[in-house]
Amino acid sequence: MKLRAHGMAVDAPRGWEVRISRRRREGQEVGAERRPVLHAATVALPEERGDFGGGVTPLLSEEDLFVSLFEYGPEAVGTPLFATKGRPRPTVADFAPNRLQRSIPGQSGCQWFFQEGGRAFCLYVVLGSHARRAALVNRLNDVLATLDLDADASR
Repeated sequence: MKLRAHGMAVDAPRGWEVRISRRRREGQEVGAERRPVLHAATVALPEERGDFGGGVTPLLSEEDLFVSLFEYGPEAVGTPLFATKGRPRPTVADFAPNRLQRSIPGQSGCQWFFQEGGRAFCLYVVLGSHARRAALVNRLNDVLATLDLDADASR
């Protein structure tokens, strides 16, 4: 089943939960523009969770993974951080325990900043097991292969 919202679409494979929303960020002023974020995980996504997996990643077993695709505002397009054009193609070598935003023993992660279709994104992925990263990266790439990002759709 393809889940589609805010210029993002992805297939939700069996055993995955996917949500696409415009969430207010912690500390963000009321009335400020909310940017789209896609969350996908092989565990149930709690209602209370951070944009980059707070509240989710502690729930991951060695068989699980979490994906966050966060869209930044149009002012980010063309900046050095988002200079990479086109989405990343994660490999096993990209992942390491020291690339997590919050270290959890046994887990591994990575993040990529890129632009596509005039939109700026951060893809952040947490694998439940660094030791099992080869199998988990294959599952990740199966899901990412179904990702559609519509140019300028979130504006």
